[in-house]
Amino acid sequence: MTAKVGNPLFRDMPTTVFEVMSQLALKHQTINLGQGFPDDRGPADVLRAAADALLDGYNQYPSMMGTPELRQAVAAHAGRFYGLEVDWAREVMVTSGATEALGACLLGLIEPGDEVVLFEPMYDSYLPIVRLAGGIPRIVTLKAPDWSFTREDLERVFGPKTKALVLNNPLNPVGKVYSRAELELIGEFMRRFDAYAVCDEVYEHLVFDGARHIPLITIPGLRDRCLRVGSAGKTFSLTGWKIGYVTGAPELLQPVAKAHQFMTFTTAPNLQAGVAYGLAKEEAYFTGLATSMQAKRDRLAAGLREAGLSVLHSGGTYFLIADISSTGFDGDDVAFCLNLTEAAGVTAIPVSAFFAESPVRNFIRFCFCKQDALLDEAVARLKRYF
Repeated sequence: MTAKVGNPLFRDMPTTVFEVMSQLALKHQTINLGQGFPDDRGPADVLRAAADALLDGYNQYPSMMGTPELRQAVAAHAGRFYGLEVDWAREVMVTSGATEALGACLLGLIEPGDEVVLFEPMYDSYLPIVRLAGGIPRIVTLKAPDWSFTREDLERVFGPKTKALVLNNPLNPVGKVYSRAELELIGEFMRRFDAYAVCDEVYEHLVFDGARHIPLITIPGLRDRCLRVGSAGKTFSLTGWKIGYVTGAPELLQPVAKAHQFMTFTTAPNLQAGVAYGLAKEEAYFTGLATSMQAKRDRLAAGLREAGLSVLHSGGTYFLIADISSTGFDGDDVAFCLNLTEAAGVTAIPVSAFFAESPVRNFIRFCFCKQDALLDEAVARLKRYF
């Protein structure tokens, strides 16, 4: 008899395309514009605040919910940027990264048999966590090039068993920023079907072209229906710190906190001190972050177009989508990315990896949160390749 080792949900899952492409990038010594992390050190004063807290502060278990200092800073940040009144003691929890926050939210909310609305393309952790919790995914496929959806799409997936939806805004991988009209339509269905939302808003300060991020929780009637997830990694270009935070009504946050308690329990207090300092920085820091990333977006977009690729608009995040249809390549987006890595020395991510039901095969994702010289060299290589 052969032992059946492991949970089949994870045992039979293929290695993520991010790991596959990153390993190929290392093997071929390419410019890796696949994985979404910046290549700078982050703000020096935020690093110093964390370093001082490490040397001079408290280094034992902090509160499971997070340090009061950081929870107060998260609440103040919500009021400052979005006009939200948040009770830091009852409505804010700190997690070991936004991915852990998303896991705790979904495991804390979902019961076996609950239906969960997801929008694809989607970040790759959503679907496995929903399934692990016993949830039944109900998927809306967003339509290129503006990644739109209709009232009919929502009518198809919402029903009496709908418990929650997951909304990533701004959206990785395609850079979609949801409009107020779209958020209000989603809110209408949430109220109609008594549903909740887990809002992945880690790119909240990376919105371009003068637009402002609109949290779903600020839409009238949704304050007690939303769990809002933020990320210090994206806001301060410190992805290795793995500091996330969840804001939501006390009755929503309570089961989420119990899930968090038994996954990571708590998070490094010195890093929390650094993030608390960072969230109180002057507004010029946050606007400057968006301005600098927008310049990188424009720099890479112009270069990709000069290399012969068709580039879709990105309203936020770290990412640009290129359409490979016009290149004449005989293969799908996965094959194209493999070929690009080996033959051009530039690594991108196939967008089909972000779909569960109806993948498109003609888009690839580039990450632009890199040094200008690296972006320019990637463009030069692509021009030679094409």
